[in-house]
Amino acid sequence: MVGKGSVNHNSREFNAKNTDPERTHLNTEYCNEKIKEVYHELFDDALGRYNQKQKRADRKIENYYEKIRSGRQEKTFHEIIIQVGNCDNMNAKTSDGELAEKILDEYYQDFQKRNPYLKVFSAHLHMDEATPHLHIDFVPFTTKSKRGLDTRVSLKQALSNQGFVGNSKHETEWSLWVESEKEELSNVMERYGIEWEQKGTHEKHLSVYDYEKKMRSEEVEKLTDEAQELNIKVDLLREQVESLTQFEIDIDVIHRNFDEEEEFKLPDPSPLMTAKAYKTKIVEPLFKKIIGIAKAAVLLCIHLQDRVKDRKYYERLAEERTERLRKENRSLLSRNDELNREVQDHKLLRKIFGDEQINTLVSQAKEIEWNNRQARYTKSFSTKPTPRQRHKDREER
Repeated sequence: MVGKGSVNHNSREFNAKNTDPERTHLNTEYCNEKIKEVYHELFDDALGRYNQKQKRADRKIENYYEKIRSGRQEKTFHEIIIQVGNCDNMNAKTSDGELAEKILDEYYQDFQKRNPYLKVFSAHLHMDEATPHLHIDFVPFTTKSKRGLDTRVSLKQALSNQGFVGNSKHETEWSLWVESEKEELSNVMERYGIEWEQKGTHEKHLSVYDYEKKMRSEEVEKLTDEAQELNIKVDLLREQVESLTQFEIDIDVIHRNFDEEEEFKLPDPSPLMTAKAYKTKIVEPLFKKIIGIAKAAVLLCIHLQDRVKDRKYYERLAEERTERLRKENRSLLSRNDELNREVQDHKLLRKIFGDEQINTLVSQAKEIEWNNRQARYTKSFSTKPTPRQRHKDREER
């Protein structure tokens, strides 16, 4: 999972309702540095070089941490949460939970080595909640940058420096890196005899705003596909119009031929020609030719009528889809405005109360929600034996 991060919660400077203070001493604190000190360590030299190059005082950066915190392009830090199993099969109070603790500990030992461009400043393994899990907070950075500071915050470039280069919206640097870390975790699990049951991703844990953005993106993509289909229909209609135009030209040619061409005019019989010869040699051949042309004209008219019907059908279909697209677009624009207002409200709260307090409140709310879900889940399966009961039964046998 990807978390917004609450260092105070991770280090247990306060205890949420879903924690057991009597088990907090079982937690493991791998590191817990102050993030502002980490920023000084990582970026002060680069900040000095950057400011020396600036000829205008207003372009100099006094505090790089505050610049990132108040900016929109990057987060000050990122947090991932790693957990093996759930409270039923890896409960923290059972031997299975102790096994999960060993797996998470071994996974973390090489995390910084695997990720040299992700500076870990806070890492905690929690055993005082229902299921053992690991919080890792890090600052992603890149070096030798050609814009801004030569060493600066950048998640995309940090992961790219580690060999994860995205090539599409479905295969981003982040998604490739996450899959790689899952593989690392699964390798550790295998060494302890635990198989990875792949149930998919944790996209349901996205924030409401990110989830809404994702859904809007999918809808926009769908609308784009439909728009392309309509363009194909328009091209088809254009071809049909050109065909109809050609039919009209052909019919007009036939009409002119009847009026102007000598071959369609009945000549006078010669003085010595009998009526029978006149009929056989002149009238009947001309009549056959006229009949043939009339049949061709009738077929053209029938084909023309079919094309007109098709064109009207596709025009009506295009109008209906266009109107539906307009309605959906208006709905999406309205929802986008609502999301933008929510984002502005969220930013205002962060500006007034600060990131740390907001992150703490969000983390507490999530934990309460998670605890409630777990309570409902546990209640629904209360008739099943618990892992501890199953373990006890095995020992008795």
